[in-house]
Amino acid sequence: MKEDIDSFLSYLAVEKGFSENTVVAYRNDLYQLASFIEEEAAKRSLAPSWADFSRQGMLSYLLNLNERGYVATTKARKVAAAKSFFKFMVAEGNIKDDPMQNIGSPKMGKSLPKPISVSQAMLLLEQPAKLSTPEAKRDRAMLELLYASGMRVSELVSLNLGDVNIDSGDVRCFGKGHKERIIPIAPRAVLTIKEYLQEGRPRLARADTEQALFLNARGERLTRQGLWQIIKGYAKSTGLGAEITPHTLRHSFATHMLNGGADLRSVQELLGHANISTTQVYTHLTTEHIRRAYEKSHPRAK
Repeated sequence: MKEDIDSFLSYLAVEKGFSENTVVAYRNDLYQLASFIEEEAAKRSLAPSWADFSRQGMLSYLLNLNERGYVATTKARKVAAAKSFFKFMVAEGNIKDDPMQNIGSPKMGKSLPKPISVSQAMLLLEQPAKLSTPEAKRDRAMLELLYASGMRVSELVSLNLGDVNIDSGDVRCFGKGHKERIIPIAPRAVLTIKEYLQEGRPRLARADTEQALFLNARGERLTRQGLWQIIKGYAKSTGLGAEITPHTLRHSFATHMLNGGADLRSVQELLGHANISTTQVYTHLTTEHIRRAYEKSHPRAK
């Protein structure tokens, strides 16, 4: 059964261009589904098979996910993985009937991103400046670049040396679906990157062949998990709380840009959103300060 899953994952990566993170998540989800089918078959002393897995079996699996306390977003991803997989299996002729027919995704409440204020962002960005180690110079460059560009974490850690143009003040990154975009970056971010390249990275690098822009202490490309821990550490030292994540800076970038007068289309391009409806969620955040001012000032609002 896992061979079928691996064939499907290869199809996603090679033919559909899915990101590595999505492929890994789908692998975990589908392996979990395969284990559930194997356990249910063993209870009836039967051999597990995709072909024998019915719609009723899928409903039992979803009930099992509920009992295990998975949140709606996680369940929705697992359902999406199963739908794509069984559609692939039918198309390949491996099974006749799709057990996902007429099974919808779990309903999810629309959660708004939680940005930090401009002053909080400045406080966070200044934390690495208190140290002069190569790691601190790297961290300052990363934080400044995240806030200046609104890049996703995966995009930032995937940057190579040739992706940053110090002279023109922009960065090239590849988003979802390997779509390339060029993002202008603020002078402060350019200066911190330049300082890192001159004084930080050479002391971290172990091999001249390594092209990654941001390196860890072993001289290898910094991972998403590594960046996560770095930002968590600085957020804790500033007292901003454990809810601060690398994605917080992306949310804050978008919100602060719109509050500063940027138009929605420009922010959409900078964030690399395929649909403007994805960017529109930030408009709810940018009007909150207007509502607070209204409720505080208008005599009929009290």
